[in-house]
Amino acid sequence: MAPRPVSKTAEPSDKVGVICRALRRAIIEQALEPGAKLPEDSLGERFGVSRTIARHALGQLAAEGLVELRRNRIAVVATPSWQEARDAFDIRIELERLVVRQLAGKLTKSQIAELNAHVDAEDHARDGADAVSIRLATEFHILLAHMTNSPILVRYVSEVAYRCCLTLSLYSRPHSSECGINEHRAIIAALVKGDEAKVMSLMHSHLDSVASRALVAPSPQRGRDLLDILAPYAEEGEGERVVKLPKVVRAR
Repeated sequence: MAPRPVSKTAEPSDKVGVICRALRRAIIEQALEPGAKLPEDSLGERFGVSRTIARHALGQLAAEGLVELRRNRIAVVATPSWQEARDAFDIRIELERLVVRQLAGKLTKSQIAELNAHVDAEDHARDGADAVSIRLATEFHILLAHMTNSPILVRYVSEVAYRCCLTLSLYSRPHSSECGINEHRAIIAALVKGDEAKVMSLMHSHLDSVASRALVAPSPQRGRDLLDILAPYAEEGEGERVVKLPKVVRAR
């Protein structure tokens, strides 16, 4: 299949974003297995960009813990350990308590509608692949972080949340996502009510429960070609709902 090049008029940061979104989904949804090599030239071919752009994208994913950068510019899909995952969840709990504390009682009607629509999408994906449900659940938390308009919270929550997301995709035992969806709805309700103490407690117990529900279960090996794996992720508009996160408004 011929590559679909990124528009030549797009800014470098936009091109990096396209590659990051595609690789992130492919990694979290386990199309790319832990340890899989991610050559810059293959990524450039798949996305129609230079190796420099591909290298920047890999660097961003490395910051999120989804990719490991090794010597001689070799990048591979990360393989986080269980202990790293538990530490990441502990950090994430404290960060996301800050997020909901800032948002309690301050959400606009459009933000509330956006959160509810996202949880509805999670509900619709319940009977599908576990990895897709895990990705959507993670994006709910990142959406909350964006609503704070705090660049530093967006950055750190995104990085630690995606790191936890990869671990859950790799190690979680199969389970119904209904519990997580109900917990997300309870968090929205507490945010709307403006109950700061309750929503912080709900977020703590929710993330702790998510971590506790996980169990080591090694992912099967596939051995498929990188370009074939990335084909559906590199192409836009193929059926799945794309979550568009709002841009961060920096304080002047």
